[in-house]
Amino acid sequence: MDYVKAFLVGGLFCLMGQILIDKTKITPARILTLYVVLGVALGAIGLYKPLVDFAGAGATTPLIGFGYLIYTGVKEAVQTEGLLGALTGGLRAAAGGIAAALVAGL
Repeated sequence: MDYVKAFLVGGLFCLMGQILIDKTKITPARILTLYVVLGVALGAIGLYKPLVDFAGAGATTPLIGFGYLIYTGVKEAVQTEGLLGALTGGLRAAAGGIAAALVAGL
C-alpha cells in the first residue's frame, strides 16, 4: 500500500505541473521554481510533514520535496547554529542529492 500512496501523491504533483504547462503560459523553469518555493512554504506552515508521513517517497522525491528538505535543513541549523545556519543548513541537508545530481550529470 505504501507504493500506491507514493505513486498517487507523486503522480498528482506531476499532473499539477503538466496542467500548469498545458493551460498557462508559465514556463517549465518557473513551475520548477514554484514547486521548490511551495515545498518551503508548506513546510514552514506545517502542512508538508503529514504528507511526507503519508506518502513517503511520493512526497519527498519530486521538487516540492527538495524545497521541504531545504526548509528542514535550515530550520535545524538555525536552532543549533543561530543565524549562520540560515545560510548553511539548506545546502548541508541537500548535499547528498546535489552530489548525486552532479555525478549523474557528468
